[in-house]
Amino acid sequence: MLVNAAAQSPWLMDVLSLRRVPSEGETVMVHGRHMIMRGGILRSKSVVSEAQGQTEKAFGFKWHQRETFERDGLLANVRAWLIERYGDVTKAGWMKEYGDNPLILDAGCGAAMSGLELFGALLENARYLGADISAAVDVAATRCAERGISAGFLQADLSQLPLSPSSVDVIFSEGVLHHTDSTEQAFYTLAELLKPGGRFLFYVYRKKGPVREFTDDHIRDQLQDMSPEEAWEAVMPLTRLGKLLGDLNVEIDVTEPIDLLKIPAGKINLQRFFYWHIFKAFYRPDMTLDEMNHINFDWYAPRNAHRHTIEEVHGWCARAGFTIERERVEEAGITIIAKKKNC
Repeated sequence: MLVNAAAQSPWLMDVLSLRRVPSEGETVMVHGRHMIMRGGILRSKSVVSEAQGQTEKAFGFKWHQRETFERDGLLANVRAWLIERYGDVTKAGWMKEYGDNPLILDAGCGAAMSGLELFGALLENARYLGADISAAVDVAATRCAERGISAGFLQADLSQLPLSPSSVDVIFSEGVLHHTDSTEQAFYTLAELLKPGGRFLFYVYRKKGPVREFTDDHIRDQLQDMSPEEAWEAVMPLTRLGKLLGDLNVEIDVTEPIDLLKIPAGKINLQRFFYWHIFKAFYRPDMTLDEMNHINFDWYAPRNAHRHTIEEVHGWCARAGFTIERERVEEAGITIIAKKKNC
């Protein structure tokens, strides 16, 4: 299904300061960026780094595997986890500050899975703009069109989006900033696009213990010379091992903390012990192998996958002039809602 995202979203031309929808194959200058219209979506002509090029291929492949993330029960779990961390933004009082049709930038939208699940009914009136470095934007455009949502899309590196400074009401970046060449720089670059009083909702990976950090990088390094299809298959045995450990449903008791390895004391399921402290092999008894492999591939495949501490995140927000309104720090990552101060 080919969707002309620009034609479906006439407001997008206003946001991009274009007088008309470019024709197929036409190159235009948009806020200092060279963009080409291809497949109904404006795409950057800028060259990205080698690492970002690899990330583009990995995620473009992953999000085209729609059967691995679209089951109703799985999406319900995604929505519940998003609301647990960000709150129910569809009922948040602060959303009213941006009027009836706020401009929401989903920075690193992928297939718009998280954006659709978190913002839900708000997207009936909001101007939802999905941007991604990969061809996942085509999947996102199709999925929004299937739901009757008039969304706009751009394919571009997050550091090179063709948008004016202080033009966006809300930025949502769920698990994406750490997949850029520099998480911190990506944060600052996107922050400049927010209007004073705008809000930045984002999630970044949290730094783990030394064994898990080593294993993650060791596996990731081995996947770099593989095609996405080869990497998907290479990760599958790890996924099967995670399922084996999970199906055992065995609990162990770590009687004292192992500070040298940052392993706390306490009772823990054996699969979760391996998951948090040895290697990531996601497991849920209600998920298929392919669905679990999708999550593991998402973690291991991209070359850029930086991990951070809450102190780092606090520093970024302070330097960019943000007030943190909501914060959730988990083993896996750090979720923030921050408001840009009025200047």
